[in-house]
Amino acid sequence: MKYVRNVWYPLGWAEDIGRELSRHMVLEEAIVVYRREDGKIAALQDACPHRLAPLSLGKLKGDTIECGYHGMTFDCSGKCVRIPGQEIIPGNAVVRAYPVEEKYGLAWIWMGDPALADPAKLFHIAQYDDPNWRAVKGGTLRIDCNYLSLCDNLLDPAHVTFVHPSTLGTPAGATVPVNNEYGDRSIIVWRWIRDAPAIPLFSKYGKFTANVDRWHYYNYTAPCFYAIDMGSCLTGTIPDMDKRHEGVQMFACHLLTPVDERTVLQHWFHVRNFRTDELEMEAELTADMDRAFNEDKVVLQRIQLEEEREAARGKPYKRIVLGIDAAPRRMRKMIDQMIAEEEQAGGIGAIPVKLETASA
Repeated sequence: MKYVRNVWYPLGWAEDIGRELSRHMVLEEAIVVYRREDGKIAALQDACPHRLAPLSLGKLKGDTIECGYHGMTFDCSGKCVRIPGQEIIPGNAVVRAYPVEEKYGLAWIWMGDPALADPAKLFHIAQYDDPNWRAVKGGTLRIDCNYLSLCDNLLDPAHVTFVHPSTLGTPAGATVPVNNEYGDRSIIVWRWIRDAPAIPLFSKYGKFTANVDRWHYYNYTAPCFYAIDMGSCLTGTIPDMDKRHEGVQMFACHLLTPVDERTVLQHWFHVRNFRTDELEMEAELTADMDRAFNEDKVVLQRIQLEEEREAARGKPYKRIVLGIDAAPRRMRKMIDQMIAEEEQAGGIGAIPVKLETASA
């Protein structure tokens, strides 16, 4: 499967990366990750160029990795610095090193051309560092489905009424149409539901007892990054839609890591402008949000199995297209275009580095 490579993907939560070797899969590539003695994170291709033994099975010595098979040792730039019993080190005794940055509590890895790895291109949400907002780590959900299926889901407000009736949806939203706005590498899908009951999550944590005006803005940045703006206000109190911050507002941020053709990691956190000093309720709020995202997981994994079952029978399922599919279809075209542009440019952004056998 082809992927966009010249972007930052979340590798994992930074606090989980320490002075031990760990193996990660990103875009079907195996990567060994560890924290250097100076506190920065190193990421190398997880295969010794001699016999392809995973370096993650070796030992961390200072800031170098000693392969657990024949002791070849690699520094954090990917260069071999020692071969036991051999003074000459071949020029091709190297593994690929990946740029890594830390932001929002996550470690981010650049899978494409290292020369293009600009930290300014990292996912951004302004409210994260705003003292009037509270940022809270969520978790990571492993879903056994193609990442594009999850991307479809996160651009689809229509499913919320039916999949999340106890957390994120109510029947009042079922017939309200959505609006789509398209950028070059971004999409916004949004709608307001006026004079209706609050969704269960905001009824519980926003303490609404009367009807509200509520909104969802699904802010998407290609290929797989989302800041979902959702909130409520008492009916009629915010006529100007651009003043949503005056109501109870939350951004649920979803940062996806495609692992392989049928696996994706959904890293998420939220930032909110209400009850920002009531930290004791955050564990319960996080658990309720996690429950909602697991409801998506159940559906998406069953869809994946059905698609694979139909493909195995030689009868790929022919989907019908509904009006609610406009944004997901545009998203897939954006990603295809990004991949095509990288392939036309050539280089590491389009083709993963392949290891060569090191000569003696």
